[in-house]
Amino acid sequence: MKITFYGHACIGIEVSGKHILVDPFITGNPNASHIDINTLKADYILVTHAHQDHVLDVEAIAKRTQATIVSNYEIATHFGHKGLNYHPMNYGGNWKFDFGTVKYVNAIHTSSFADGSYGGQPGGFVIEGEHKNIYIAGDTALTMDMKLIPMRTKLDLAILPVGDNFTMNVDDAIIASDFLECDKVLGYHYDTFGFIVINHEEAIKKFFDKGKDLMLLNIGDSIDL
Repeated sequence: MKITFYGHACIGIEVSGKHILVDPFITGNPNASHIDINTLKADYILVTHAHQDHVLDVEAIAKRTQATIVSNYEIATHFGHKGLNYHPMNYGGNWKFDFGTVKYVNAIHTSSFADGSYGGQPGGFVIEGEHKNIYIAGDTALTMDMKLIPMRTKLDLAILPVGDNFTMNVDDAIIASDFLECDKVLGYHYDTFGFIVINHEEAIKKFFDKGKDLMLLNIGDSIDL
């Protein structure tokens, strides 16, 4: 499983020969100006919630690639009404795709489209691949529901927001990793706006001091699980 960071909360995942994009917000992110969305491959686009900084490039990428958009019922059908391929999900539901099994799980946040219309309830995804399992938290506060995830799935990586203000911060992400029983964390949702700028060295040290590994990738960089 190869995971690429495209800035903010956008993640690319290559697994079982398939390409998955999560929350594509690239053209609106000046930090990701070197990423050309027209070169990105996508068989599936996973969307955690409807805020513009998570859905801005969904339609353009899905039209070009014919990717299937996977999200809550409201977001999925919103794009379905535009003639795009979609697969709706809701809390607690699982579906076996050709790259692995996806479970839609709780997140504590809000969700609305840029025009103010209803974007359903925010969520996260647990992906069980053939060899590795990951959790993508989406935008969320720290929540006790995270303790439920390792009761069903042993995680190899947790992808957690660390920017504070709109989501949990570094200190809460450390607690989240305890709840998730996963000490390997990829941080995201930081530095894009003034409200969520973090001190990288301090954040990494806080995790290190707890015996945990926090990765803060440069935009465009990848890791292999």
